[in-house]
Amino acid sequence: MRVAAVQMISGTQWQANRDAARKLLEQASAAGAELAVLPEYFCQMGHKDTDKLDIAEVPGNGPVQDFLAQCARQLQLWIVGGTVPLRASDDRHVYNSALVYAPSGQCVARYDKIHLFRFANGVEHYDESRVIEAGAAPVTFDLPSSDGQVYRVGLSVCYDLRFPELYRGMKADLLLVPSAFTWTTGQAHWEVLLRARAIENLAYVLAAAQGGTHENGRRTWGQSLVLDPWGEVLAQHAQGPALVLADVERGRLNAWRRQLPALNHGVL
Repeated sequence: MRVAAVQMISGTQWQANRDAARKLLEQASAAGAELAVLPEYFCQMGHKDTDKLDIAEVPGNGPVQDFLAQCARQLQLWIVGGTVPLRASDDRHVYNSALVYAPSGQCVARYDKIHLFRFANGVEHYDESRVIEAGAAPVTFDLPSSDGQVYRVGLSVCYDLRFPELYRGMKADLLLVPSAFTWTTGQAHWEVLLRARAIENLAYVLAAAQGGTHENGRRTWGQSLVLDPWGEVLAQHAQGPALVLADVERGRLNAWRRQLPALNHGVL
């Protein structure tokens, strides 16, 4: 099964981000991908955190969700809409939600980001909890591929990557990590954390990232990639808008898990 990580440099305007995402999704479909994953905040990287509140959508209704459903249906792709701001329990917060669309255009899974990023080093200051309400539960979905195989896919978002217990509990074949890692934390930890999650879970990992200097001045790390269950990089792109393509193979996945049955040796 061919998969695609979509890397973007999202700006402050939905229309421009929509057009950029559509172009890359069309390329993914033309390249034979069955699954395409957009990065976190693909629809908007606002000037301030509270800009998310202005574009928050009701679950099941809104221009961003309509776009994702239409692209999935027209391009016959499984699409993970990196994250979409959905209305939360009060008007001062949103959920940062990864939405999964089947080729039918139906939304078949929703994951609300559980772990909310907080970082301060004297120069940069981030605290997602100011405007984001944390999710409560991990989410997986089954993806039937064209070769007759079914892959269990685990959803996560960005800062979740630092919490390995989330991934082990999903028992997934393919782990998705749409992200907007900062330049500072990305250069230090991005690839090593992703490789650790692949190795620990003997699973493929697809990480679709924001990658570049954004209209709001923020700089993101990029380096979108696909890893195999042995922790080897199958494909990667450093900075700028791009499509990262690789093949996920059930036979190779099963072989690694037979050779090293670590998933059967846990204490949990």
